[in-house]
Amino acid sequence: MRLADKVIIVTGSCTGIGKAIANQCVTEGAKIIVHGLEQDLGERVVADLGEENAALHIQDLTDESCPQQLVDLAIARFGRLDAIVNNAAMVFSGNIHTTDEAIFEKILSVNTIAPFRLIKTALTHLSETRGTVLNIGSVNAWSGEPDLLPYSVSKGALMTMTRNLGDTLMRENGIRVNQINPGWVLTENEALRKREHGLSDDWPSHLPKVYAPSGRILKPEEIAMAAIYWLAEESGPISGQVVDLEQHPFIGRNPPKDSTTIPT
Repeated sequence: MRLADKVIIVTGSCTGIGKAIANQCVTEGAKIIVHGLEQDLGERVVADLGEENAALHIQDLTDESCPQQLVDLAIARFGRLDAIVNNAAMVFSGNIHTTDEAIFEKILSVNTIAPFRLIKTALTHLSETRGTVLNIGSVNAWSGEPDLLPYSVSKGALMTMTRNLGDTLMRENGIRVNQINPGWVLTENEALRKREHGLSDDWPSHLPKVYAPSGRILKPEEIAMAAIYWLAEESGPISGQVVDLEQHPFIGRNPPKDSTTIPT
């Protein structure tokens, strides 16, 4: 198993990509700290993973005490900490005209500052294990859609932090820091958002080719399989790298909305 006996914190792992990563990590032999905001969903994830393999912490990641509590739980339950997956994120649809400072600051706090705080809190333990940080970004980090301004900026900042710390922490502590930038992924929350935007439940089955040349968008499990490489020893000393996981070359900027619709 590629992650045998490793202890990994996965933020935002009650649903979506984070849940898929937690599941795959346990399949590969790891112990997981499951984190999120939904108590019932988190308990279900832990039950599926097995209480011998997972522990749950429900708390807003931006709360001052949250990073320390996550690290303390990993040490108390499993005795060590080998990796962090910064997956938790807040998505907000807004552009230069509709985004106010308060929501912009909230997005940055969740998507950029909270990962920084968790990495900093965990440094001592990650140094002991020559551990790994994997940041989950977005192809929007490169530019982003007009109506995803604050989200795109937050992921761009996360990407810069990944490259900066990927160099700094490898030199100082032997800690690797890398990032994957998923494209369009069919998560539970994405399906809910599209339903709220008025699309029919079968929208994934008739996507414009410009957005999905293969005929479908990505699955959370496919992102999870890519994450395992960066968490496992097989990625060796590689650090400070950002990899896009998408099927078209928009580099984060979607074409105009008249490209036979769907994204909203």
